[in-house]
Amino acid sequence: MPPVNRLPPLSREQMNAEQRAMLDAIRNGPRKNLNGPFVAWIHSPQLGELAQRLGAYCRYDTGLSLRLSELAILVTAARWQSQAEWHIHLPIAVEAGLSPVVAEQIRIGARPDFADQDELLIWCFATELYQDKRVSDAVYDAACIRFGLPVVVNLVGLLGYYALVAMTLNVFDMRADGQDQVSGLPFAEPGETG
Repeated sequence: MPPVNRLPPLSREQMNAEQRAMLDAIRNGPRKNLNGPFVAWIHSPQLGELAQRLGAYCRYDTGLSLRLSELAILVTAARWQSQAEWHIHLPIAVEAGLSPVVAEQIRIGARPDFADQDELLIWCFATELYQDKRVSDAVYDAACIRFGLPVVVNLVGLLGYYALVAMTLNVFDMRADGQDQVSGLPFAEPGETG
């Protein structure tokens, strides 16, 4: 497993049975790799197993299109300034149809210029929830009318799950596979300027 800043290296041979089972479940599941918070979660395999199963649902089965799910993930990554989360999900979001200009506006904390009303609604919902710790009646009602209550419940779960991912990545100072440790990070690190 690749080294990360705050976690000790852990080879498969050093893992207990629960850790190996979790490792195998991730590698054989839809993700196929440990890119993201999974190296940290292997140190607590019970949490990791539950979290990775929740994550698979939140990523692939919410009832939202991939473009809208990835938009919600990018809003989360920007709010938490999660280097790895942004790095992993930006290309997925753009490939799913999110405008790179909108993504950049989200990254820098500007109000995006959405051409799509569904994207605007997801952004408003996520932004209100992160900023105000609540969602206004107007945005809630619009989301329920547009997507249905079960999908709105799933959207809250998706936002919560990816906040957990961002916190895990940030606490353990983790980077994504292929992400430069020194330059090219999407967000300034604490204590840096610019």
